[in-house]
Amino acid sequence: MKFTTYLIIVIFFIVQSCNYDSQRKDKDIEIYTSSGWWIYGEGLHLYKDEVSLEENVIHFLNEDSLELIELYMSVTEMEYFPLEIDVKFEKSKENLLVHDFEITYIQGCDEQ
Repeated sequence: MKFTTYLIIVIFFIVQSCNYDSQRKDKDIEIYTSSGWWIYGEGLHLYKDEVSLEENVIHFLNEDSLELIELYMSVTEMEYFPLEIDVKFEKSKENLLVHDFEITYIQGCDEQ
């Protein structure tokens, strides 16, 4: 009986420590907001920051990659055509990980 009680307590603490670590990791992520241009071509998504003009490879975390390509191509009708977007992202070592984005302007759409 005592062994079972100790085993349950140990399992409880292990599960709690795992939950604590995952919650802590989520809280440590720093989310940035920026405006710039999304450029797609040859299977690569790029983001060019409006202020610094720095280019970064971007990965969309919450989007299906085929649907993103279809969206981009349906809006621009060609590769390498920049879409102006507002983006929320986190920085990784080499890339930007996009959590959310909004297309703010499509070149040529304001012309009458």
